[in-house]
Amino acid sequence: MKKIGFILLALVLSTSFMMAQNGVKAPKAVFSKDVHDFGKVEESAGTVSCEFVFKNEGTAPLIIQRVQTTCGCTTPDYTKEPVLPGKTGSIKVTYSTTGRPGIFTKEITVFTNVTDSVYKVRIKGEVIRNK
Repeated sequence: MKKIGFILLALVLSTSFMMAQNGVKAPKAVFSKDVHDFGKVEESAGTVSCEFVFKNEGTAPLIIQRVQTTCGCTTPDYTKEPVLPGKTGSIKVTYSTTGRPGIFTKEITVFTNVTDSVYKVRIKGEVIRNK
């Protein structure tokens, strides 16, 4: 029984060592910013938009699987094709100001093919009533 345990341990360690030496290919998104502040915007603007740009600093293609917002007032649009290593992609976020006076903070969650990782970006600002 001890021999089997030793063999299994040796197998696991050798596999880990080989993976480290060969460099496991994995994507990695690095955002140029993770918060966008719109400042004060007039309610009459209707919508305001910003873009979050990211670079794939990994060694495999990055795929955005879905982007989720905290409410229906925030709409995302994002790069649909795989982002190759060293290339950039983006997530455009549009916020509806109509009927929403006051301070706002919205979180946008980005799900990708990066194992055990979820990316989050935020928008914030203040909608001012029309005079």
